[in-house]
Amino acid sequence: MLFRAPPPEAPSSSAHTHHQLPGAQISHRHCALKNDPARSIPGQNRRNDIKQRRRNLKKCLHKATQVSAQHTNGTPKAGITGTDLKHLTRAAELADSSAGVSQPHPNSGCVLVHADGSVLSETYLTAQGTTSAEVQAVAAAQPQCSGSTAYLNLETGDCHGDSTSLSALIQAGVRRVVIGIRHPLAHCRGAAIQELRQHGLQVDVLGEAPCFESTGWEDSTLQKCFVANEALLHRAATQRPLSIFKYAMTMDGKIATSMGHSAWVSSPASRQQVFETRARSDAVIVGGQTVRLDNPRLTTRREGGHMPMRIVMSRTLDLQEEANLWDVSVEPTIVMTQRGARTDFQQKLRARGVEVVEFDFLTPHAVAAYCYDRGFLQCLWECGGTLAAPAIAAGVIHKTLAFIAPKLIGGVRAPSPVGELGNVEMTQALSIIEPHWQGIGQDMLLTGYLPASGGPEALDAALSGHHLQLAAQQSNGTSPSSSAPDLSPRGKDRRRSQSDSNKAVHFYKAWDEYGALSNFSCHPIRLSQEPMTDASTSQNCTDTDDWREWRSVEHYYQAQKFASTSGASANAAIIEMVAEAASPEEAARLGRRHQRLQPAAVRPDWDQAKLQVMLAALRVKFITHEGPRKLLLSTAGQGTAPGRLLQERSPSDFFWAKGHDGTGSNHLGRLLMQVREELLQQQVQVSPTPLPEMVGQT
Repeated sequence: MLFRAPPPEAPSSSAHTHHQLPGAQISHRHCALKNDPARSIPGQNRRNDIKQRRRNLKKCLHKATQVSAQHTNGTPKAGITGTDLKHLTRAAELADSSAGVSQPHPNSGCVLVHADGSVLSETYLTAQGTTSAEVQAVAAAQPQCSGSTAYLNLETGDCHGDSTSLSALIQAGVRRVVIGIRHPLAHCRGAAIQELRQHGLQVDVLGEAPCFESTGWEDSTLQKCFVANEALLHRAATQRPLSIFKYAMTMDGKIATSMGHSAWVSSPASRQQVFETRARSDAVIVGGQTVRLDNPRLTTRREGGHMPMRIVMSRTLDLQEEANLWDVSVEPTIVMTQRGARTDFQQKLRARGVEVVEFDFLTPHAVAAYCYDRGFLQCLWECGGTLAAPAIAAGVIHKTLAFIAPKLIGGVRAPSPVGELGNVEMTQALSIIEPHWQGIGQDMLLTGYLPASGGPEALDAALSGHHLQLAAQQSNGTSPSSSAPDLSPRGKDRRRSQSDSNKAVHFYKAWDEYGALSNFSCHPIRLSQEPMTDASTSQNCTDTDDWREWRSVEHYYQAQKFASTSGASANAAIIEMVAEAASPEEAARLGRRHQRLQPAAVRPDWDQAKLQVMLAALRVKFITHEGPRKLLLSTAGQGTAPGRLLQERSPSDFFWAKGHDGTGSNHLGRLLMQVREELLQQQVQVSPTPLPEMVGQT
């Protein structure tokens, strides 16, 4: 007999108990249904079911106790209502608005509601390094924010060292904040919630605060918040990007004919869905066999919006000399191979602008690790069965998108979506978690999660478990296990141990812990748009006649590539296009593309001038913005001790960063350490007019 939670006791006649028990009943019902292993982890054996249910019972009783403690004089202090769920659902929908438009990033939406119930503003984060949803919402709703409630699908992240999103909510007089899920990233998880509460704001988190609506409605809202950031959850919990295996097959399980012909298995509606999924991904991955047989382009088939990186895995590089993927005029291509494979062909690919990455041993696990280091959140695997099988066996694949067409092909030799997994009994089959069927035109789409994932809700629970375990260890005075991930939030006055102070500081994405050091952080600068050279450094920093505000360091740096030293204005259109780019990533994409396609437009002294250009921009950024400056100075040594080594972790950049093998020059890290030393010695030569702190967080 399975161990089940007992029914709640009958209410007593006292008013205190009468109001206490409904909350406890909700907690019992919520935990028993939401954490039921029969719903979330199919295929568990009876013994594991019993153990899981016992653990769930303990959680239920603990949660019921917490709910009871929140009631005073018969009146609940906090709770989630149906109106709250409606606005949280809307925030999750808004958060997904930028998917496919910009490179994947933490998706955050904000709905600001007046005390009278009217909606003041609805906003969302558009791209990495742009103004946060919270800052946008407050700016759009002023001066009616006092006493309002902010609904956030995702806990805001203090990723830029300046807490701008939190300050915006606090200073605007927001009274209450309702949050869908805690931030998955270690340095953000719980930090904003704690700080908001310290400033007197009421903060209710879905799934933690008692809910006075049906469990189904609450679970539906929570699921939408999870799905909006499922890629971020996978990255934080598995230390790998969310990897989706997509394939199209006939009713009899074939992806092509016996002769290899596969155009087209699925309907136009299904293929359009694939294009949209590509736009939501950082990279699309295929094997050499797919390139040889299909010669794909792997684009999104549209103008504008985000274009994913195209990755080809081939150990032998037995690939054709001419292929659609070797044309990098639209989007870059990476070929991943084993060290020493066809070095002559590697040189030909590099000459055409294709990036070649060599591995000692090329495996799906190694590629997934590389994509994680590159900062990717989501990768779409559109490979055949030969590559899909080892990727699934290695636990690399987290989710499946299976398009099933109402067709029959037949053929003993016709390929299937997944190759040999070594399973000999049906009991060894991998069960899909949270399967979902959907009609796409005349096809059916089956989505679900593999055991390597468990689904977003299971990943969030794992992150919460690690976080609570760490907190318990710290309260007991014990050290956390060295094998456990570091999930402690970075407070403003976080004290690092002596061993931490000797470690290198790594930065890359703007939403990383040290994201304020990135050129993609949302911190505008003011500098001249005239070409920066060694001889003109002082003039550029003191003459304000030609100053311009640049949205980020990356905007300024990319525009400087085309600043003419001869006084000609032939490149004015390119400079203006880069300067007006909506985000740092868009500015980088435009600058790199024009540099690749129009090399003659690049200033002739660029190789000699780019270090000085970057140094000037960094000086202005860190003297202008207090948050990044404090973060940079926090890496300095104490007393006579040397400061911490700063390293950009881009695996593909061997000039500004260390590269994937650690042999890069790390010039950006070196320049940051130089600026840090200048700030400490009060030797910064730049004195621009300060800009208001109108920057957001991701």
